[in-house]
Amino acid sequence: MNFWEYVDNRHQQLLTDAYQHASVVFQCMVVATALGVLIGVATYRSEWAGSLATTTTATTLTIPALALIGLLVPVVGLGVPPTVIALTLYGLLPVVRNAIVGLRGVDPSLVDAATGIGMSGTARLLRIELPLAWPPILTGIRVATQMLMGIAAIAAYASGPGLGNVIFRGLASLGSANALNQVLAGTLGIIVLALLFDAAYVLIGRLTIPRGIRA
Repeated sequence: MNFWEYVDNRHQQLLTDAYQHASVVFQCMVVATALGVLIGVATYRSEWAGSLATTTTATTLTIPALALIGLLVPVVGLGVPPTVIALTLYGLLPVVRNAIVGLRGVDPSLVDAATGIGMSGTARLLRIELPLAWPPILTGIRVATQMLMGIAAIAAYASGPGLGNVIFRGLASLGSANALNQVLAGTLGIIVLALLFDAAYVLIGRLTIPRGIRA
């Protein structure tokens, strides 16, 4: 059968795999964003602490995804746990780096003015610094999400959820009638999801970033 016939016959399973893929990436990005911003807030005032945070999270990216997932399997087992841990670790660097850059880029005179009118450190952070640092943080989230879309496919190696299972089934049956259709369906599905997520982030940016400070 041709590609479109394959998609039509398997659309229910493909939609299920796509939902699982999007769900695991979204949930891992929520965790990675929360951790990344917290790390950024804790380290941006110190040059060495910021460098340490960036270097430490960057080290994760030097580990091949397949190797990291393989190392996690004996510790946490197959399925969702190694997938979630690996994706969260890979998603940290862009968020941490952009949080630090964004917070350090806030105009010091604004912080001084907030201090002068009696704002506490927490109030300055929540009402002045983080809102002004939000554009680069959102950019980091967008970059991390695009990375995780592809990395999540590799999680199928450890019985993880998502469209990677379709791709791996196709690769395992190369030469069969539907092998190419499976690889193509999984790959195109991931591309479509990545574009949809990015469009959502563009909309979030337009809704949450004042026109005056948009890049």
